[in-house]
Amino acid sequence: MGERIAALVVMGVSGCGKSSVGAAVAELAGARLIEGDSFHPAGNIAKMSAGIPLDDDDRAGWLARLGEEMARTLSDGATPVLTCSALKRRYRDALRAAVPRLGFVFLDLTREMAARRVAERPGHFMPASLIDSQFAALERPSAEALTLTLDATLPLSEMAPRIVEWWRAPQAANSGARRVPGPTLSQAV
Repeated sequence: MGERIAALVVMGVSGCGKSSVGAAVAELAGARLIEGDSFHPAGNIAKMSAGIPLDDDDRAGWLARLGEEMARTLSDGATPVLTCSALKRRYRDALRAAVPRLGFVFLDLTREMAARRVAERPGHFMPASLIDSQFAALERPSAEALTLTLDATLPLSEMAPRIVEWWRAPQAANSGARRVPGPTLSQAV
């Protein structure tokens, strides 16, 4: 019998669809959505709104808070689905330290598509000018256990069921990341 994923993080650069995918997965799986952006301190939001990328120090307290929120959700008897960029391995490891058997869904997207999506989204604090910094910081989770990579351009109606099916299936304890291709995967950066 394989390892069961206790909680899920939907991750990727800004514009990949974390919030939409996370909400759809949480609804389909009967889980509790934790929107990572809503936990950013005011200083982080002000910095990003001004077009200044966050650094590791800016993210440290935020990641600790997200880990605490996931652990609290589990202790309440609910299953968390967190949306969080989790761009670097050390960020994902910080979340894994807070919640054992944490699964990650990496929504893979090209730089061009991310910039287009961010520019078209109204009322969000993340400007399109920060897309390059996100890709510069991104360490793809290609060999990490309990990780699924999906083409972020797949329809939400396809992604959510695929994710829930993968999440519910027993995972080999030492298995690496799994990639589920989509129609435009060859365009991925």
